[in-house]
Order: sequence, then C-alpha cells, then structure tokens
Amino acid sequence: MANPAQIPIQPVENPILCSPYVEPSAYWLYDRGTGIPTAVPGRRAASYWYKTERTATGQMALLQEEDSDLLPLVNALRDDVRAWRKSGWENASEVTKTLLRHWSRPDRSRRLFFCQLEAVETMIYLQELLARGKTRRGKAELSVEDYQKLAAGVSVRPDEWNPAVAQRPRLGDVPHEPGLKPLLRHACKMATGSGKTVVMSMLIAWAFCNRGRVPGDPRFPRRVLVICPNLTIKERLQVLRPGAEDNYYEKFDIVPTSLRPELAKGKVLVTNWHHFGEASEKSEGGKSYLVVNKGKESPKAFARNRLGDLWDDEPLLVLNDEGHHAYRPAPVGEDEQLTPDQKADREEATVWISGIDRLNQACGVALCVDLSATPFYIGGSGYSEGSPFPWIVSDFSLVDAIESGITKIPRLPAIDNTGRPDPKYFKLWEHITRDLKAGQKLPGGKPKPEVVWAKAEDALQTLAGQWKLDFERKQQARPGEEREPPVIILVCDNTAIAEHFHAQISGEVVVEAEEADEDEDDEAAAKRKKKPKPVKHYGRGQVFPDFLSNTKGNEVTLRIDSNLLAAAESEDPNATKKEAAEELRRIVSTVGKPGAPGEKVRCVVSVNMLSEGWDANNVTHILGLRAFGSQLLCEQVVGRGLRRMDYTPDPQTGLLTPEYVDVFGVPFSLIPFKGREPKGPPPPPTERNEVMALPERAAFEIRFPVVEGYVVALTKNLVRCDVSATERTRINPESTPVATFVRPQVGIQTGHISAHGGFELKLMNREEFYDSTHPQTICFEIAREVVRLLTETAVAGKQRLRRAARSQLFPQVLRIVEAYVATKVDFGGQHPCELGLDTYVHRIRDLLLAAIEPDEALGEPPLLPRLNRYKPIGSTASVHFKTVKPVQATARSHVNFVACDTASWEQAAMFQLEAAAVAGHVVCYVRNERMEFNIPYDFEGVARVYEPDFLVKLTNGTTLIVEIKGQFYDETEMKHQAADQWLRAVNRWGQLGRWDFLV
Repeated sequence: MANPAQIPIQPVENPILCSPYVEPSAYWLYDRGTGIPTAVPGRRAASYWYKTERTATGQMALLQEEDSDLLPLVNALRDDVRAWRKSGWENASEVTKTLLRHWSRPDRSRRLFFCQLEAVETMIYLQELLARGKTRRGKAELSVEDYQKLAAGVSVRPDEWNPAVAQRPRLGDVPHEPGLKPLLRHACKMATGSGKTVVMSMLIAWAFCNRGRVPGDPRFPRRVLVICPNLTIKERLQVLRPGAEDNYYEKFDIVPTSLRPELAKGKVLVTNWHHFGEASEKSEGGKSYLVVNKGKESPKAFARNRLGDLWDDEPLLVLNDEGHHAYRPAPVGEDEQLTPDQKADREEATVWISGIDRLNQACGVALCVDLSATPFYIGGSGYSEGSPFPWIVSDFSLVDAIESGITKIPRLPAIDNTGRPDPKYFKLWEHITRDLKAGQKLPGGKPKPEVVWAKAEDALQTLAGQWKLDFERKQQARPGEEREPPVIILVCDNTAIAEHFHAQISGEVVVEAEEADEDEDDEAAAKRKKKPKPVKHYGRGQVFPDFLSNTKGNEVTLRIDSNLLAAAESEDPNATKKEAAEELRRIVSTVGKPGAPGEKVRCVVSVNMLSEGWDANNVTHILGLRAFGSQLLCEQVVGRGLRRMDYTPDPQTGLLTPEYVDVFGVPFSLIPFKGREPKGPPPPPTERNEVMALPERAAFEIRFPVVEGYVVALTKNLVRCDVSATERTRINPESTPVATFVRPQVGIQTGHISAHGGFELKLMNREEFYDSTHPQTICFEIAREVVRLLTETAVAGKQRLRRAARSQLFPQVLRIVEAYVATKVDFGGQHPCELGLDTYVHRIRDLLLAAIEPDEALGEPPLLPRLNRYKPIGSTASVHFKTVKPVQATARSHVNFVACDTASWEQAAMFQLEAAAVAGHVVCYVRNERMEFNIPYDFEGVARVYEPDFLVKLTNGTTLIVEIKGQFYDETEMKHQAADQWLRAVNRWGQLGRWDFLV
C-alpha cells in the first residue's frame, strides 16, 4: 500500500459550491489519508491550523504536519446570530432593523456578501443584545453570563473552550500594565478580497445613524478612529469619511436616504499607527527646542494631539484595519533570539496598542474592532506562532471565500511529466535548496542568488509563458472586453535573490558611478569624498524580453525595495530619499490602475510578500522563491493575488464565475484548488465584456429622476383613489391551501381503520376561521392599517393632530377599501373570509397605499416625488460595468451593449427597438442594468425596489418605461401599482418631460 503522505492533495473540477450572497450550504472536506476531497452539505465549522510535531514527505507533508482546532466562540455566535436573524433581529433598535433590512435586500443593485452581513450582525448582536443583558429567543449558545465573563477576560467552559494550543476565548483585551482599563475588543476574520472596508462602512453607519436618531444614547459612538498599517491603506480608507469623494456609503448604498442626514452628524479620522509614536519631550507646538522639557505626554494631551477635531471626552469606536498588527507582545525566553524583522514587528505592535490604551484612558473606547484575514499571533510575539487572537467573534476564511467564489481560485501544480507524486513546482524551494554543494551556498547557508536562478529558471519560464499568453489575449481583446494587463509577481527569500531575478527579467542593472565636477582634479574630488551616484543601464532580459524588459521611461518590471518603501512611512529628514520612497509607494499602490503611475507594471519582484492593502486585482501568476513553513504564511502570500476582477453572477446558476491565479512554489494544501500541469497552454478565460456609455453618443443620453419615495402632505385630510385603475388581487388556493388531509405516521393513534386496512384520512380546513371572521371586519382592519401608515408620513405635527386626521380619513379610506373588495378582488370561488389572511390584507394595504393620493380638486397639495437629496437625477452616462453575460452591440443607445440574461427576449426587444428607431418612432433606448433606475414599493411590510427592463425615448417626447413579462408572480401587481404611483408623481413634477409605462 502506498504511503498516504506520498499521495498529492487532489484538485477539484470546480471549487465554487455556494452563492456569495447566502450562508454557505456545502464545503470541500479533504481526507487526511488520501487527499481526496468530498463535497459535504452544511457549513464548515470555524477553525484554525497549527503546527504539530509530526513529519511527513511529499505534497501531503504540510497537511500531515499541521492540525486544526475549532474556534468554539465563533461557532456558538454563528448559531445565535443565525437564530436572531430569522427572528427579524428581535430587540435591536428600530434604526438598526432599518439598516439590516436595507443591507439584506436581494434586489439591491450592489448586493452585499453574506460574510459582510454576518460580520456586522455579530458585532450588533454582541453590542445591542448581550452587552445590555438581553439574548435571542430560545436557548442561546452564548448566555449573558458567559458574555460578561468573556468581556472581563475570564475563561468560561474550560473543558470546551480551552484547547491546549489555543488562547482562551475572551472579549476583553486586558493590558499587561497594572492600572490600565481593559479594552472591549472583537475581531472579524475575513478573507482577503471579501470586503473588509465595506464592513467598516456598515459599522460606522450603524453607530452614526443610531446616535443621530437618539443623540443622548452613548451606546452608539459619534466619533470613529480608523487605524491602519501604512500610508497606502490610509489613502485607500479615506472612502470611510462620509463627505469624501467616492465614499462607500454612496458607492455601495450603505445608508437609505431617510438616514443620510444622521450619517453626516458623525466624524471619522483615518490614520496609521506611526501617528501614535511618542512626541519628543523637547517639543512644543510642533517645534523642537533645546530649553523646553515638557515631559511625557499625559493620556489627555496624547489624545488631544492625536485626535485633533475628533477629540471629545466621550468614548469612541476604534476600527483596526489589518488588526493582527495590534497585539500586546509577551516576554520572550532568554534563549529565544529575535530577528530584526521580529523586533520591528514587536515595536509596531507596542506603539499601536499602547496608543489605543492611552486613548482609552483619556476619553474611553466604547468598542475596538479588528478586521484581518489572519488575526493570529506571529513569530516573535511571545505567543505560540499561529495561535488565534482570543477575541475573534466572526470568521469567514479563505477556504470559505473560494468555495463562495468571492476570490480567485488558485491553480496549483498537481502533476508533472516526471511522474513523481510531488511535483517540482509545488514545493519549489525544497528542490532548490536540496543537496546544495559548498560552492553554491553563502556563508550563512543560504543559496547563492545565481544558484537559485539556475534551479528556478524552468519554473519561471513556464509560469511566465502562461502569463505571456494571457497578456497577448488581453491585447487582442475585442472592443468592450476588459484589457487590463495581467501581472506576475515573484516573492523572494531575501534582497540579494530579488535583485538578481529583477536584473535577469528586466535587463536593468544599477551601477555606481563617480560624479565629478569638470573643473576639479581627482585629488580634490577625493578630498570632498563625493558619494557615488547610482546609474541605471538597460539591456535585454532573459524572460520574454519583448514583454518584460525595462527601457528608460517604460519600466514594466518593478522591484519593491522594502527599505525604501519603509522610508515613505517614516519621518526621514532626507528629502531626496523621501521623494524617491513616495514615488515608489505611488507606483506600488496603483499597479494595474489605468491612468495611474503603476498602470504599465507587468511584473513585480519583492521580498517576503507584498504590503498589506495592496489591492491589485489583475494579478494572475505568483512564483514563490522562499521557504513556507506554515499554511498561514502560504495564505498571506497567495492572498496578494486573490482579488477578483468581476463580481457578476452567472445568470443560470446564480454563482460567481471562476477566475484563476496560477501559483508555483507556494505549497498551499488546505484549500480547494484547480489542478493544472505545468506544461501546455491554459484554458481560455471567461470573456468579460465592458458595458459603458459612449461619449460620442451623448445625443442618446436619457436622464431620469432618482425617486426615493413620495411627498404626501395632507392639509385638509382629503384623499381620492381611482379604484378602477388599481391592480387586481386574486385569492389563490395554491399558495394558501384551504383544506388538507392528515393521517397518523407512526404508532397507534386515535382514528378508525379503513376497509383497506390503513388509517382513515382526516379532513382539516378553515371553517372555524370563517365562522369567527366577518368580511366587514376584514375591511375595517385593512382601512385601519392604511390610515395608520398614511398619517405616519402624510400628517405633520403632534399626536393630537394625527388622531384628528385619522378620524377624518377613516371613513374615506373605508369606502375605498369596500369598493376595491367589491370590484377588484377575484375570489375564485373561495370563501370571502379568505381575504382575512395576512398575506391578502398586506397585499391590498400596499396596493391602496400606492393608489390613494391627495384630492387636488378639493385643495390638497398634489402627490410629488421625493428625490434622492445626494443624487436627484440619474443618467445613462453613468453606466460602466463588466459582465460575463452575452452582449449585443447597439446602434441607437447611449450604452454600447445590451447584456442579455437569456438568449431570447432581451435580444428580441432590442431588435424591435432598433427597428422602431429606424422607422422614426423611437429616438433612443437603454437596457436598465446597473443604471440605478428603480421604482420604490412596499411588499408585505418590506421596502423594495422594482427595476423595469428598458427606458425608451419616443419621438413625441415621452419617455416610456418598458417591462417585458413572461408570467405573473405574487409581487407583479404591486410592482405595476407602484409604477402607476411613480408616473402620477413624476408627471405632476414635470421637470423631465412626460413618462408612461408599458407591460
């Protein structure tokens, strides 16, 4: 029998199992003995991997050497939050429920991932329920008493929650120094590319909107401090400031319009941890003095100086981006030698967490939230390397993200032509360093750079060859298809290897040259000891030189100088060095972005891994040239290439379409991956088409109002309704069965045995319900609900005015309800009291709310649209997205393509519209996709939006809303009634011409 350790991890045909928008329902389970994956129903339990003492060989080695342990606090909270979600977020504030409903809507134009919703829900559940001594309905996994102990740093259930290799779960981070206040701290573990910044914007919106509505409630901070590791991330996170251009609240529709004013009442400061460094005792007012000695800053002085306009004496919310940097270093053993990198990491962690502690002392920290893909202790921290932060409360791992399609799928070498079960390109560093001779090693035992090149060139040429095919395919893309050049990255063991590979690929060599004035002799120059100035020489590289060689002014292969990049973060007084560092940082942070300094970069050579926050989504190939001692390190490196290009689901499956990153030399064994032999061309990628408004067709622009609701201001409490024009309601016994038969399933139960030996069937129906209900009572209940909702929005003033309005409105509305029931309800032969079921009561209520309007003939102000205050007018000019759907080119539309969900009706409709334009009936048209044109409506008490299919500008000046409907569903009547209400309001408003609606 073969040694199981020699059997490679088996790839899967398609790692994507789940939709990104709902809770995962299946996962891949790897057999430890064979490496064979099996798709298992259900959700994977939250866990983490750690090193063991076992040893093994072959591709299974890392899997055999590591073991997993559960994160029981996360799993307990998952169950509780799931039940809380199903209850409609019971005991949350009304503002919180409004936000959660808004975020959870399946009809959003930019739908949020389930992992983003779950992370925010978990934080809210802890803060709004458990912290207030409440819990969910039913038996909770995490009790209030458990929460209180964990928040105080006390371990609970030690038999279950105290694994030997893990940190004890807790929710409070207790400082080592006596006298400092504990820090209430939670961590969200979210895979790279799963949208941590969006989660931060949701948490900020939750705090600000709640505080805005209830200004005296300190549970919801009105000040947020966002802390990050470097300047690149700091610049990127400016989108969290509500007033910033391209802020996420508008881009991702985080806050409904009704709550936007509350969002603006809070303040956000984004900074990096360097800002927490100790101020000089000889400085004052930003200047240094020899005679001044201010002493160490007090906590209040520290907080005032660091927070600026954010300073207040009330607790704030702290969000740590890449929060795994903010830990409390523990003492290390006397025999433990720290590397320079580990010392630097400990210093960063100390400055970061000490700064938060001082803010907590000065003004208080209501809650500190860490967001990270890897919230684990690192080597040199004083804790077990790879052990999790004990305050992790939410986890959506890289494996989960791959199975949900949120990230690219790694393609790893599964087999090569040697026939060995351990492909060379899988654990490349082992092959490079195996059996090195004395002349091939440096004094410290590291391989010489030229030796690494000789042993890795075949892998590089193979991977770069696949990159070249992808690059050429992009260059030959048809108009409208994406053209961003793919990027290949090399992660090297040390600077010497990085320099050598960069020179071999780019052909660029830096030499030292003496710079001497023409008027001075050699002796004078020597006396002045002028430093040599580096000079670049450009030649032809050894790897596809026509694609990857650098020339002056066109440097496509970039080497990241870690020391120089660090200078961009520091306060280095050397202006020349600072300028060079900042230029490099700008290039690194904009790789692949059109019009930016890094847009031409095709190859990146770095040491260890690229900086966090590096969000280039066009990385397609990764080569690892270093040792990988743990799956955590593999994840950190592979994570640099996992950000997707496109987030459009497949219209047939609802799943995101696969995107790939090819990885050599990074032996990641604990993820579902797609195998590929290192030889041979790659399969063609899925084509993505770029749908966009064309500037040269500006004459075909269609503008539309962005309607959020309606202005109904009753001054005389007089309303009207054209009942004959309203949509019908059908009593449908298929959706609400009126009778059923029951029979015993197990054992002997009461009943008679029928002639054929079985139990008699017993009929159950709603006769009792009919006997206890009267049709007039149903009409009264519908009218009461309509009046209540009308007066909530249409009648301004105190409760006394509302009561008076209701007494005037009720008889009017009751007459409308009775007329509707008499003329517009199709009972289909069913009992009239079927109308009393909530499903029909709510439907009629919502239909009539959309149909009733102020009676203008009797002096009431007309119904008018309430426009989005931030973007009142939309336009076809804003359309720009990528899609994997089939597309059809247009001629009479501002937008270049119509993306087709099916191969039939969209194309047929488009053909008819183009023909109508040629015939002179239509000026132009547009397919309503990602244009943000929608019609608001309520259905069963939930706010929704309806997106019709086309907008058509007719030659008579009318703009026609066109809906193509193959069959009617439960909501169809409500959507059409909402469209009628939209037309009445917008046509009375009149500022964008006349509008009409056609099904």
